[in-house]
Amino acid sequence: MKPRLEITYCTQCRWLMRSAWMAQELLTTFEAELGGVTLIPGTGGVFEVRVAGGAVLWSRAERGAFPEIKELKQVVRDAVAPEKPLGHSERKM
Repeated sequence: MKPRLEITYCTQCRWLMRSAWMAQELLTTFEAELGGVTLIPGTGGVFEVRVAGGAVLWSRAERGAFPEIKELKQVVRDAVAPEKPLGHSERKM
């Protein structure tokens, strides 16, 4: 089975569109590696991306910011497809 991601977003803050766009970007980039992305409504300023049933990959509360899409793709790649090249989104070392 392919890993699934969950994006929990704050409905009070109206972050649905941002979360849906990020889900679309992740599904496009990792179409062969992911089994899906689920959007989960939350409250209280929450924004988290996690592997379903597993590790938190991005937490706005912990990092103090939303991810740039390049950053998010890199942390997702590192978790679900470490050998996948990201082309122009690749980390600069």
